[in-house]
Amino acid sequence: MPSFKVHVTKDYTVFCAGHFITYEGDRCEPLHGHNYRAAVTVEGALDENAYVFDFTVLKKLLRGICDRLDHRMLLPRDNPRLAVSEEGPSLFVRYREKTYMFPREDVVVLPIPNTTAEMLAQWIGGEIETALRERGATNLTMLEVEVEESFGQSALARRELFR
Repeated sequence: MPSFKVHVTKDYTVFCAGHFITYEGDRCEPLHGHNYRAAVTVEGALDENAYVFDFTVLKKLLRGICDRLDHRMLLPRDNPRLAVSEEGPSLFVRYREKTYMFPREDVVVLPIPNTTAEMLAQWIGGEIETALRERGATNLTMLEVEVEESFGQSALARRELFR
C-alpha cells in the first residue's frame, strides 16, 4: 500500500517574535527575536477525493497559527525558572535579578517549558492536530511541524495521529 504526504510552507507561514530561553540550569539568554518560518507535513491514506489532506485548508490552519504569534513576545508558561505575573495591563516576567515588563496584549504565553524552536514546533503541532480532529481527518497517521528560527537552523516535532 503506498504512503502519501502533503507538505506546506509558504511565504506567509512566518512570524516575527521576541523570546528568550533559560538553559544549562542557571543561564538566561538576552531578550531577542527571530523571523520564524513554519512548515507542516501530514501523512496518511488518500481520502475519497484522492487527497491526503486539502492543501488550501492546511495552509489556512498554519497561517492562522502563525498570525497569532506574529509580532508578539513569546513566553513559556511552564518554565520553573521564570515567574510570570499579570498586574493590570502589564505582564511581568522575573528571572533572578532581571524583571521584564510587557504590555499584556503584546504577549502570547504558551503552555511549554521554554520557547525553543523544538517547543514551538511541538505546540504548533498540537494546535494543528486539534484542528484536524475537529475536521474529522481520521485518514492521517503522522504530523510533522518544522520551525526555522534562522536560515539553515530549524527544529522538527513529529507525532503519530489517529492510531
